[in-house]
Amino acid sequence: MSKPFDMELFLAGVLTGSHATRQRHLRQAKLIQAEIAERWQRETPWAWQRKHVAWFLRRRLGRRSKATRYYYLLTINMLIRRLEKSWTFKCERNI
Repeated sequence: MSKPFDMELFLAGVLTGSHATRQRHLRQAKLIQAEIAERWQRETPWAWQRKHVAWFLRRRLGRRSKATRYYYLLTINMLIRRLEKSWTFKCERNI
């Protein structure tokens, strides 16, 4: 039996800011992970492709406020930095 993925450990090297900011990033990263895992059966960020993250931004955040999309985009940028990918996303309604 495998252990569940530990998002806090995964982000430990890039997680910065105040305690509240770090907790928000962790909460949002876990939600992103859960949504992608449910839809695409990709349990860890190492298995994600750009299309999975773009799907999350478009389908799950498309109708949210601009501020909410911005904060999730900050978390996604942190995940991308940790994965050492060169993906870019814009903070707009139609990603």
